[in-house]
Amino acid sequence: MVIATLFILLFALMLLGVPVAVALGTTTLLTSFFFTDMDLMGIPSKIFDGLNKYTLMAIPMFILAGSLLSRGSSAHRIIEFAKSLVGHLPGGLPIAAILASIIFAAVSGSSPATVAAIGSVMYGAIKQAGYNEQFAIGTIATSGTLGILIPPSIVFIVFGVTADQSIGKLFMAGVIPGLMIGAMMMIATYFLAKRSGFKAGKRASFKEQFTAFKNAFWALLIIVIVIGGIYGGIFTPTEAGAFSVMYAFFVSFFIYRDTKFKDLYKIILDSAQTSSMIFFIIANAMLFAHFLTDEQIPQHITEMIIEANMGPLMFLLIVNILLLLMGQFMEPSSVVMITVPLLLPIGMALGIDPIHLGVIMVVNMEIGMITPPVGLNLFVASGITGLSLKQVIVASLPMTTILMIGLLLVTYIPEISLWLPRLMYG
Repeated sequence: MVIATLFILLFALMLLGVPVAVALGTTTLLTSFFFTDMDLMGIPSKIFDGLNKYTLMAIPMFILAGSLLSRGSSAHRIIEFAKSLVGHLPGGLPIAAILASIIFAAVSGSSPATVAAIGSVMYGAIKQAGYNEQFAIGTIATSGTLGILIPPSIVFIVFGVTADQSIGKLFMAGVIPGLMIGAMMMIATYFLAKRSGFKAGKRASFKEQFTAFKNAFWALLIIVIVIGGIYGGIFTPTEAGAFSVMYAFFVSFFIYRDTKFKDLYKIILDSAQTSSMIFFIIANAMLFAHFLTDEQIPQHITEMIIEANMGPLMFLLIVNILLLLMGQFMEPSSVVMITVPLLLPIGMALGIDPIHLGVIMVVNMEIGMITPPVGLNLFVASGITGLSLKQVIVASLPMTTILMIGLLLVTYIPEISLWLPRLMYG
């Protein structure tokens, strides 16, 4: 009765258009009041305890660092470097957009930011090269989803805090799946372009490649510093976030000199608004998770699944279906915060590694970012190109298929996610 009421009320509120964070909090309070003896006076302290985590400080830091770099010329310099490497291939410019998205994902940690930064520069260039606009924006919108899989990823931080798992291991676990899916997209783009009659162009000389690398060097260096610093034991992910802000500020204002001090207020305000939205979701999701744990709902569901003799493979299939459906309607951090308290105990009881489950969830959220009706990348891509939402959705379908294949590989070959964390951490 409690479980049914909880989830029916939650999804009813969301279908009515109530913001996810408000729906989570309202559902928990009403269900607690009418069906349990949970101490409602203690709720504020539980929310505070949930948010009072050192690791969560990394979220606003990485968001601000990404905003500082995407506002200036860093994205353009990364794109020029990617073009110098692969621009001569059939489909060279779309492939360069994918490669630039992979690189920028390691700078921003945000999927919409990656689409906006790369798309605003590459969309027009791809069209001018003779590609149709659907092919151009479909490539950019889908490759931008890698922003939440390749570290540093904000969604991995949310998962790590919720599941009490190592952020460092999760970051490492996202590297190979991110590079693999990015490579699959580039290969598919190559063959699609070749089939459409696009031929190889002139390869950039080593001198041109070196010049492009030199121009992008300071933007690329943040990847080495942040990721290398975390895995070299120099600083924690939270400290890496703080350092990335300092570095992004220094590069934008004093090296590239393409950001003015008058822009700083708008950059900080936008970053604060994005961070506030995420933290409001986290606060209410923490309350929701506490209610689930207090009422032992995950334990009851785990017992039901084990009694039904459901194996790990079938469980993972159900997990993927559930997450794909939820990803169509909800923001990634919301889905993670809601589902982890339910799915993690079941997965661990079935012998599934929590790090592997985290990667599966994030890849599902990638697909959700380009799936209507709430796929945020679709709206960003529509906004920067002027195309209708329907056009962007249709254009994204070929690469969405690649993402689905990547999801199957990541789900049923755990070593894709786990090999690197085990190598690094033992």
